[in-house]
Amino acid sequence: MEKNTPDITNIPNSNTSIKILIAPLDWGLGHTTRIIPVVQELLTAGCKVILAGNARQKALLIAEFPQLEFLHLGGYNVKYSKHHRFFMWKLLWQLPLLKTIIYKEHSWLKKIVKKYSPDLVISDNRYGFFHKEVYSVLITHQLQIHTPFGKMIDGIIQKINYQLIQKFDACWVPDEIVNGLGGKLSHPDKIPGTPVYYVGWLSRLKKDETKKEENHLLFLLSGPEPQRTIFESLVIEEIKNIQQQVIVVRGLPESHERLNLGSHITIYNHLPAKELNKLMLEASFIISRCGYSTVMDLARLKKKSILVPTPGQSEQEYLASFLSSRGMAYCLKQSDFSLVKHLQKAKDFQYVFPPENPGRLKTIIASTMQLIQTNMPAKHSSVI
Repeated sequence: MEKNTPDITNIPNSNTSIKILIAPLDWGLGHTTRIIPVVQELLTAGCKVILAGNARQKALLIAEFPQLEFLHLGGYNVKYSKHHRFFMWKLLWQLPLLKTIIYKEHSWLKKIVKKYSPDLVISDNRYGFFHKEVYSVLITHQLQIHTPFGKMIDGIIQKINYQLIQKFDACWVPDEIVNGLGGKLSHPDKIPGTPVYYVGWLSRLKKDETKKEENHLLFLLSGPEPQRTIFESLVIEEIKNIQQQVIVVRGLPESHERLNLGSHITIYNHLPAKELNKLMLEASFIISRCGYSTVMDLARLKKKSILVPTPGQSEQEYLASFLSSRGMAYCLKQSDFSLVKHLQKAKDFQYVFPPENPGRLKTIIASTMQLIQTNMPAKHSSVI
């Protein structure tokens, strides 16, 4: 899996000659937000970074990095089912389209490589975003994909997943080596042949050890439609009936719609990382979906949370069960969502926050830059 910690003492201080192209998946905003610390680390290392994605991703990323060039790359545009029992079937129905999109993004990358000549391409869960002549990295926390169809089907899907991962030169897993957040998703019994490196939690947020006054409930909405809107409607109905200060972040960076629901309710379509960071630190509880990027943010800040997995999304349902069993989060089904019923239970819940080992991302990036700068003859050489 990983051999040892790379020696970064002889790595040059400047990587100004290294050009990097990064593209995250558009499946919700989690993949987009979690590349922010990757971009920040690359810029700190002196690299030139080019971003790619759709209009919604551009609105988020340009707010964080207005100085960077952004290329338009069409999204996967995955649609969720309104009803949990049809969730996985609707995804399976879209597989032929997804296969076509992966082929198109691979063809798009070939043209972009000819035009921009990047030294490194980084994909967050875009399986067609690799190039045989450019060192290619895949970021994913799902080495094992969990489905409701049983171990045999999961095993077949894992084999296909590994065939896709092995088209890349390295796989970066956003989790700790031990005490991970992803359970079997990020730490399966068998790993792919491509070198796998655990880069730690990828969160754009910063932990503040100063004691903050926790005075509001914070709702973070996210994920593909129509489930984002369905959950938003449930949240709005619930918060109308409570007197505590409430803040809702809708997860719509491209929207200019204004909602006014009462003097005790503040609603934002989207917030930059710095402002969101402050609100999360000051929240008594954070209520959100059980997306992995949100889970990393919560773990980084060590915040108490109430997590509601998207109905039918097996990954989130698995994470909810895993996190709840280890005391990392209080989780409940969307069908049972009730603040009156569950807020007191969450207050009584014994939260346990795992330790974080900072510096993993910086170390892996530095070692990757060294690999590129020294022009190693074998493209598939190990970073560590």
